[in-house]
Amino acid sequence: MPDPAPTPLTLTQCLGDQRPGDQRPGDQRPGDQRPPGNTAAEQARLTRRVRLLVAATIAYNVIEAGVALTAGALASSTALIAFGLDSVIEVSSAAAVAWQFAARDPQTRERVALRVIALSFFALAAYVTAGSVRALTGHAEAAHSTPGLLLAALSLLVMPFLSAAQRRAGRALDSRSAVADSRQTLLCTYLSAILLLGLAVNSLFGLTWADPVAALVIAAVAVKEGRDAWRGDACCAPPSGRSPATGCACCAE
Repeated sequence: MPDPAPTPLTLTQCLGDQRPGDQRPGDQRPGDQRPPGNTAAEQARLTRRVRLLVAATIAYNVIEAGVALTAGALASSTALIAFGLDSVIEVSSAAAVAWQFAARDPQTRERVALRVIALSFFALAAYVTAGSVRALTGHAEAAHSTPGLLLAALSLLVMPFLSAAQRRAGRALDSRSAVADSRQTLLCTYLSAILLLGLAVNSLFGLTWADPVAALVIAAVAVKEGRDAWRGDACCAPPSGRSPATGCACCAE
């Protein structure tokens, strides 16, 4: 004889006895902006971490900017001044992220934060390019700068760790602005290497053109980063099990 037809399940059985208003762990209510997979407690912990990292970034870059701008003015170094201005821009970038995460729903402020970061990059590139052209045409020659060399070496050591911590927290929160800020910090690592090379070549071999050339490289990198931030191409691959944000061109770093 054929097997009896299975008894149809009731709606309550299909839903697992879940009644209206019930919420299973991991479920999201309409309007909940938490990234999938993050509990409210995890979201709060990650948000606090971003705020702490932003505070650390601001503190370090305020000091870095003061030293670089002072040393650059004393040595007539366009590269050092560019590096100092980049530190100022990193402060504005971090401040934009801090402003974003001070909101009840940080996602509502992300687009504005990205625009601030992008415009900061463009302003840096414009200023540094003008200063570099002026130096290359013979209007100023950079002198040796021991404080500049020490600052570049220190930033080359510190910034990679700070950037990595920012990027991990930003990915976990699915926040493009937080990841963009981590790329801003990582950019400081590259700029530190470029600055160190330019200052060292100038100091060791007396090649004054090395300083403005290093500054122009900094400007070119700033234009690229500004363009990416403006377009919102700042999110990296999300943690396993989660999908990238819609419309986000994820980087392969």
